[in-house]
Amino acid sequence: MNEMNQASFKAEDRVLADDTWVRPDADESIGETFSRLIGSGKEYAHAELDRQRLRAGIVSAGARDAAILLGGALVIALAAIGALLVGLIITLTPTLTAGGATAAVVIVALIIAGLLVLGAKSRITRMTKDMKA
Repeated sequence: MNEMNQASFKAEDRVLADDTWVRPDADESIGETFSRLIGSGKEYAHAELDRQRLRAGIVSAGARDAAILLGGALVIALAAIGALLVGLIITLTPTLTAGGATAAVVIVALIIAGLLVLGAKSRITRMTKDMKA
């Protein structure tokens, strides 16, 4: 290996993986060439690992923020549905009495919920059937 005094280096000199300086015109053995190749490969692997860690951090932060926002949207949507149901009961009370309006709104809400469950069940059944095929 061609180790030199640091004062005699030029711009075209380079550093090997083990921090030794080599001139481009110097004769390298095959072992030194492979050592340099392995060092470069390790440096590339470390750089790629750092890049993938950064990407994973960005994705996880984005997914976390999206989950928080979707959770807030779900809470507000459920509150709005509750307010709508209360409003329907208040609106129907003069016509059906308080008990009748409450019963009517609850029955209709349960029917809608049941239809949604049946729709979900049919989608799951179709999905499992498609996965087996």
